[in-house]
Amino acid sequence: RALHELYLCGLSLTLTSELIVAPPSHQIRQSAAVMLRMRVKKHWKKISPDHRERLAVGLLLLSKVVESNPEPFKPHYRQLLQLFGTVLRDLDNPTAMYYSILTLTAMTAYTGTEEMNLMRSLIPTLIIALRHLIKADQDQASEAMEVFDELMESEVSIMVPHITEIVHFCLEVRTRNTTLTDSLRVKALSCIAFLIRLKSKTVLKQKLLNPILQTVFPVLSAAPPPGEEDPEDEENSNEDDTDNESPKHFAAQVIDTMALHMPPEKLFHQLMPLTQACLASDNPYERKAGLMCLAVLAEGCADHIRTKMLSSMLQTVCQSLSDSNQVVRSAGLFALGQFSEHLQPEVSKYCAELMPLLLGYMSALNQAKIGHVTKAFYALENFLENLGSEIEPYLPTLMETMLSALSNAENLKLKELAVSAIGAIANAAKEKLVPYFLPVIESLKGFLTDTRDEMRSLQTQALDTLSVLARTIGKEVFSPLAAECVQLGLNLTNTIDDPDLRRCTYSLFSAVSTVSPDCLNPHLTAITTIMLLSLKSTEGAHLEEDKTFVLLDDDDDDDEAQGDTILDEEGTDNVDPDIAGFSVENAYIDEKEDTCDALGEIAFNTGVCVCGLAFVSLTMHSVSPSPQFPHEDVLRAAFVAMGQFCRAQHKVWQENPTEADHQALQKLLGVVLPSFLEAVHSERERQVVMGVLEAMNAVLKACQGEALQSPGRLQEISQAIRDTVCQDGGGDEADDEEQQAEYDAMLQEFAGEGIPLLASAVPAETFQPYLNELLPLIMNKLSYTVADRSFSVGTLGEILQSLVNVSGGRACAGKLSNQLLPVLVAGVRDSDSEVRNNSVFALGALAQAAGPLVARDYPMMLSLFSNLLSKEQDRRVIDNLCAALCRMIMSNMEGVPLEQVLSMHIHSWDIIPGICVPETQNTLVMLLRDVAQRHSKEFEVAMKSLPAEQKMKLTGAVSQS
Repeated sequence: RALHELYLCGLSLTLTSELIVAPPSHQIRQSAAVMLRMRVKKHWKKISPDHRERLAVGLLLLSKVVESNPEPFKPHYRQLLQLFGTVLRDLDNPTAMYYSILTLTAMTAYTGTEEMNLMRSLIPTLIIALRHLIKADQDQASEAMEVFDELMESEVSIMVPHITEIVHFCLEVRTRNTTLTDSLRVKALSCIAFLIRLKSKTVLKQKLLNPILQTVFPVLSAAPPPGEEDPEDEENSNEDDTDNESPKHFAAQVIDTMALHMPPEKLFHQLMPLTQACLASDNPYERKAGLMCLAVLAEGCADHIRTKMLSSMLQTVCQSLSDSNQVVRSAGLFALGQFSEHLQPEVSKYCAELMPLLLGYMSALNQAKIGHVTKAFYALENFLENLGSEIEPYLPTLMETMLSALSNAENLKLKELAVSAIGAIANAAKEKLVPYFLPVIESLKGFLTDTRDEMRSLQTQALDTLSVLARTIGKEVFSPLAAECVQLGLNLTNTIDDPDLRRCTYSLFSAVSTVSPDCLNPHLTAITTIMLLSLKSTEGAHLEEDKTFVLLDDDDDDDEAQGDTILDEEGTDNVDPDIAGFSVENAYIDEKEDTCDALGEIAFNTGVCVCGLAFVSLTMHSVSPSPQFPHEDVLRAAFVAMGQFCRAQHKVWQENPTEADHQALQKLLGVVLPSFLEAVHSERERQVVMGVLEAMNAVLKACQGEALQSPGRLQEISQAIRDTVCQDGGGDEADDEEQQAEYDAMLQEFAGEGIPLLASAVPAETFQPYLNELLPLIMNKLSYTVADRSFSVGTLGEILQSLVNVSGGRACAGKLSNQLLPVLVAGVRDSDSEVRNNSVFALGALAQAAGPLVARDYPMMLSLFSNLLSKEQDRRVIDNLCAALCRMIMSNMEGVPLEQVLSMHIHSWDIIPGICVPETQNTLVMLLRDVAQRHSKEFEVAMKSLPAEQKMKLTGAVSQS
């Protein structure tokens, strides 16, 4: 009202313009903009081309107004794009170019198809303008380059015709002889990584991989200025303070993105010669670069490395651990940690070689070199985490080292590392850690109750390790502490405001729910209340805007001399969430992610759907004030939690089968499953889609037919699986379908795992039409990589096993037998043991599902198994072969020559003494006892054909009660 009165009194244009950008209230800014439009709409004069300053001021005003609210300008986008095309060609006015590009960036997300052709034609002009802007003002150029990110995020297709130009421009920024800021170089590398993520196949097709690598490697291997070190190599540095915005960091990120989004065969062909040259160099920073390259390849190219080059790469990394230069040793430790995290279980097989090296580091801890020690602990933890029972010989030495550090170390960071390592040891050792439990708990208690600020990081880590102990040490050992842990967590969340501490407390609650859920029940209201507050909180959310902008000094009449006035911007309310730069601090993101995980687990373990339907909608709005674009990690965790709620409600209904609980289950499924399907179709981030598919599979496995009660639900889920298995990795044009990034294949595997779950949930006649559509997609992968072949035959086996227990399953399996038998027989003869293993399992499942319908094929299958047994060395394959023979006997005993088959079984026991898992051994004994009772004569005849030693062994096994 006051603003309206000022307007009637003749509020000046200058003051009105200031009100558009200065006040914190969105309503005041919007009203001022309306008033300004009313005042000038009849008096707006055309700016003369000679008045460059006025043009810049006009474009500044336009950029701020459009950034504030882009949508009202949509009717004028076409005219604005034509204006920007003109301005961007005026290379002598960089300030005008800068503001034009900022406005273009703000508009991009709202640009429709009509404007796209015009936008596409602007890109070459935009690149030229940016080149000139770099010469004029590098900071402005760095900010302006965000236009590429926005274009790629909103409408990458308009970039495709210009990808070569954009990449060469970014490489040019990286390699220019003139001194460019790190910010500008980082922006160029970030842009390249973004392009690779969205259009990796186009990058390959345009032969841009080699030029990118030739540019990235000198950045990765560059030595720091004399007298300085790379941030990650500085001694006594806290890794939380490490500068992650350096060109070297982003160069590694480019290679990491390549590994995640390119076929390994094509990437390694051009990458490894450069990597090997670095590893063989006399320059320590080049050796470091080679190791960093190996490290970032581990996640995206895990299967390729595991199957083709693990031994040689591990040897290289191990050699680096004894390098004369600590920079190289640190890089080697990081690489070993990455290998241990992403290349399991194969890396654990090298335990005898790696553990002495790691223990050597632990025996020579130097508190003064905490940065290097941190990397040693990183490698040790990741390796121990997956070691399982193999850790036992090393347990005394490890625990002596860690407990000594807890008692004697003065450096708090070293104590924190030791506490974290105990968690990793517990994950591997489980109940074997019981002898050390009391001294560990005593140490943790001291850290948990010390609330000094300097102890906060150690206190948080102690909570995390306490959660691990709750899950691993055994219920009998930990249950006495459960109630005390719950009270500790409630006290901490009530007294300390720290996102990391809260998330670890929530994890402790969920861990206690696995051991003693009854301890949580009295406190569920309090616990879920604080968790929901964490999800609703906008704390940590902020806008990463440049707080200053340049305004030409109107008092200076000299066009040559431009005075810079710095104007401060106020914070803005209700800013559109789609603007570039919106972010939430990592600690708060982690808190929300762990909150979702904990809520889902608590719901399932306590048997209480703690939040019901209200949480389903809430988790979709996890990161306010940007509900439409929640952080991908939180979104994934939210979907997983929603799946947990469905499983929890299903368990409640099973335990108390009332109509009310059944209706509650169906209502929950009616909300959750459609949201899953929508995410599978629309979500761009693979990790989110994989999380959704995993959650949906868990719901299908638990709820079975209840999840498919809604009309059309079976068809919708089948279509989602089909679309995911068919995709080529994000819509990028494919020129070689047989080669794809491993993560794209992994996404398709998550989808494929849903097929046998559907097959087990409905009668075979109901699922048959959908199965007929899905089977060819699975079988098409048989000619691809080892991983694809393994996935294909493994999925076929799971489908066949699902048909065993459903109505009409035998007839369905019989119909499929002619189609599947040749595929599975070929798989048994495959050169890869994993493919053989899955194929043997699938043949056994086919025999069990189809029964007498495949009796004619029994002689061929028995001959195949006999030949395999005579030369197979892989223990898992032999174990599965025994199980397959059992399935054949159980399904159609008349078709099996027991005398020969029993001989094969006994022979397998000689080959793998003590190797078969207990379940398999018990099954074999039960089968033999059953055969001896039902077919005593045939059994006696078969026994006579055995050697005396085997006969005695078999008699003992069968006669035992």
